[in-house]
Amino acid sequence: MDDLSKQSLDPVTFEVLKNSFITSVDQMAERMLRTCYSFVIYNRDFSNGLHDAEGNSVAQGNQDIAVHVGTLHYTCKDVLRYFEGEMLPGDVYAINDPYAGGTHFSDVRLVRPIFDDDALIGFSQSNGHWSDLGGTVPGSFDVMSRQMFGEAVRITPVRLFHGGRFCRDVADLIANNTRDPGSIIGDIHSQAQATQVAERDVLRLVRKYGRDQVTQGMAEVQDYVERAMRQRIAALPDGTWETVDYIDRDLSQGEGMIPIRIKMTIKGDEILFDFEGSHPTIASMYNSAPGATFSAVVAGTKTFFPDLPLNSGFYRAISVKAPPGSIVAAEWPTAVTGFLMPFEKIMNAIFEMWSQIMPERAIACAFNLEYLLCGGRDLRKPEKPIFMFYEWLPGGWGGRNGKDGSDVTTACFGTGLMSQPNEGNERVNPTRTLRFDILQDSAGPGKWRGGAGVQKTSELLASEGSVMSYICDRERAVVWGVEGGLPSMPHGLTLTKKETGEDVWLGSVFSDYAVHSGDVFARPTAGGGGFGDPLERDPAKVLLDVVDDYVSIRRAALDYGVVIREIDADLCEYEIDAEATETLRAEIRGKRLGWARTDPAEVAARYQAGEIDAMDALRRYATILDWNTGELLPKSTAQFRESFEKRTVAHWAEVAA
Repeated sequence: MDDLSKQSLDPVTFEVLKNSFITSVDQMAERMLRTCYSFVIYNRDFSNGLHDAEGNSVAQGNQDIAVHVGTLHYTCKDVLRYFEGEMLPGDVYAINDPYAGGTHFSDVRLVRPIFDDDALIGFSQSNGHWSDLGGTVPGSFDVMSRQMFGEAVRITPVRLFHGGRFCRDVADLIANNTRDPGSIIGDIHSQAQATQVAERDVLRLVRKYGRDQVTQGMAEVQDYVERAMRQRIAALPDGTWETVDYIDRDLSQGEGMIPIRIKMTIKGDEILFDFEGSHPTIASMYNSAPGATFSAVVAGTKTFFPDLPLNSGFYRAISVKAPPGSIVAAEWPTAVTGFLMPFEKIMNAIFEMWSQIMPERAIACAFNLEYLLCGGRDLRKPEKPIFMFYEWLPGGWGGRNGKDGSDVTTACFGTGLMSQPNEGNERVNPTRTLRFDILQDSAGPGKWRGGAGVQKTSELLASEGSVMSYICDRERAVVWGVEGGLPSMPHGLTLTKKETGEDVWLGSVFSDYAVHSGDVFARPTAGGGGFGDPLERDPAKVLLDVVDDYVSIRRAALDYGVVIREIDADLCEYEIDAEATETLRAEIRGKRLGWARTDPAEVAARYQAGEIDAMDALRRYATILDWNTGELLPKSTAQFRESFEKRTVAHWAEVAA
């Protein structure tokens, strides 16, 4: 049991207050779910927090999104700095500023000071993702933006309620600079009410325990987490671990992936994360401001300490060094709305380093979150002509030490997110879902395979003036395996035009692409990376994956060396050819080191000739191509092969020796 001897509160009161703070934040979430206007927020793209009088985080909710909670204290402190000495009971402030420690402009935070009589004792904060906040494209995700001026409305701290009075003029100014002002006003009131829920609960605790005990409780829950975290760190070996992950490209440059380098050092009871050597900011919105980078570090680390509550005490044991002007420390006015792309690379890189320290919790790379945004005029609803379709899909997490990865799960970016229901999206947007199912062969092969991704295909219905944007990554920096495990598959969207029937590969990143009624758009999400040598996977498990349609018979042979015969597919009857499997696995072991070092130009030629597919190019030949034309991408291939050699081939070579 963690040491509680430094607490001044008795243990019972401490536990009651600690859990009451968390429950208050959970109740904020319940209020938002029942009162929000936006479909996006209803699907849990939000988080809440309780803070002390200095803005430090006291508690988060049990289902809050990882990416938000590590930044809420920054925005609370910025509001406090801006309005210090001017705050009144009943005030509510808005802020969405990434350069003040936030995430991106779409995440709008409402902050309420909590007073007991005239004494400021804390803050409650509600953060919701607004589906549109202005900018050049519907949804405010223009991947081509180089500066924030084309992204969205930047809200530095501003009053939305003054002494309990709604500042309608200020709210209208913000809302009328978006494409859906009605929903924005509704969400403002929803989030403001959520902050009031926490205020009510904290004041109830004050009436029961007294102001001094409640504020002492706020301090002690942070101290408790800090002590527990430092004890855990101190029990680990000192040392330094480092790795690199990549963003697919800089859209203003030639091909070549963009490195994010991380060095993690444990010394005593503290951890330093150093991003020295990471690439400078790039000419798109795929940059992260310092607050979001810190949040990624916290989220990645917290995954390996799941039992500890998360508040500012956790943060005190962690420090981050990020070079100003780098892709992980972007400065105003650099575009940062796509920060979630470096965010997830940071998280997965941290997973990899912690996996070496805590092998019992080891995990391979998870799929990358993707956003599809489409906006225009909804011809079905004259009363609300502008629609804003904003959707994300689940995918697969990495294989684990002793267990397959989680199938069809929301991204590590925010595990509290829901998978949006098709029926809800079809009701509020002119779209129809044609296909939504688990994607065969998407899981990265391994002794413990990655989780499976999905395939979704939709049709745009009666609309006009519609444009589409797709915000994604890992088309080239493909989801990787570890300990000899294999990668998953590339991300990307294909559009089938109604007028011509032509299939157009648009890839993983584009904005402002014109679409029309009857056009069909399809996109897969990758599975997780494989963990361990796929040739060591129990053939019976491979057979079960074939029965469940997770793995095809063809890829069972190519990736796992397991030969399976179909007896009756309708009855799901298959059998393993044990002798052929033993022979094939021996053949693959003898050849795979050579396959991984095949001349990339030869691989490209075979892909263009239709002899191999994208999974062959990645899993056997470690080669990155333009998946539309088959053109070799030599720089990206060299970078991918370096990663593949370290994470996969080195294990094979060790076994072969």
